[in-house]
Amino acid sequence: MIKKYYDTDCNLGMLDGKTIAILGFGSQGHAHAMNLNESGCDVVVGLRPGSSHTAKAEAAGLKVMTIEEAAEAGDIVMMLVPDELAADIYKNQVEQHMKEGDVLAFAHGFNIHFNQITPKADNDVIMIAPKGPGHTVRSQYLEGRGVPSLIAVYQDASGKAKDYALAYASGIGAGRAGILETTFKEETETDLFGEQAVLCGGVTELMKAGFDTLVEAGYAPEMAYFECIHEMKLIVDLINEGGFDKMRYSISNTAEYGDYRTGKRLITEDTRKEMKQVLSEIQDGTFASEFIQEFNAGGKAKFLATRKKEASHLLCKVGAELRKMMSWLKK
Repeated sequence: MIKKYYDTDCNLGMLDGKTIAILGFGSQGHAHAMNLNESGCDVVVGLRPGSSHTAKAEAAGLKVMTIEEAAEAGDIVMMLVPDELAADIYKNQVEQHMKEGDVLAFAHGFNIHFNQITPKADNDVIMIAPKGPGHTVRSQYLEGRGVPSLIAVYQDASGKAKDYALAYASGIGAGRAGILETTFKEETETDLFGEQAVLCGGVTELMKAGFDTLVEAGYAPEMAYFECIHEMKLIVDLINEGGFDKMRYSISNTAEYGDYRTGKRLITEDTRKEMKQVLSEIQDGTFASEFIQEFNAGGKAKFLATRKKEASHLLCKVGAELRKMMSWLKK
């Protein structure tokens, strides 16, 4: 069973006298920095000159520095920058400022697990990965609650790396909900697989295939959008609240019967075999190599072309028009 920890298992005092440098102030960065600051930690934010996030960080009462200055000031340096940029940022702006005894931290294991970043031997290397978007990490903290978080230790130079990870996780509010111990390997490979095979690649292609099937059969695109895309949230929300049991309890008998009758005709043994192949390509580094090549050497040409093509699909146009009718979506 996976190990779980709570605030009572964490010593926030481990962070006393330590400066925590948060590199980046996006979705996760702003939540980590603001929560840690309000937990009594000494926090600085590292941003590139001219960053659009500077004013927001300063308005939150945080000290903003360049990435180099923050890395130099930080005893704990948290890399909350995009995966494809992290290796270059570390090599050119961070590594030379990492001192013996410093802690290098991540919220995703990609760059460590796939050897894009090679940390110094005298640094602890840890992960603190909230299982929720940054705005939820922040809002739950403000409400006195927290978002469950993963922690992992890759390198324990000080003998206290896990204690630092637990303290940091507690500081962002995770100890209120629960902290689960994993490894860089497990977090990275399961995260990538989930994104590709289910959450993003799998679900979006399933919804698109359903939409196309109805439209090609002569049904109105608006009806296809409602039935195959819009209502996905209703089902996922029920699963999120109470698992498959609550979802199946809440839907009609017709829907539940259709679930049992049809699901395995779509997710066949061939589908499961392909999922295993996707996982294999993640495990052996094929995906990582392809991703790094596309973003660093390929100039993102194929990625951007695919994004443009996907955005031109009929379902995107139909969805945009239908969402104008949904006042609850407007903020």
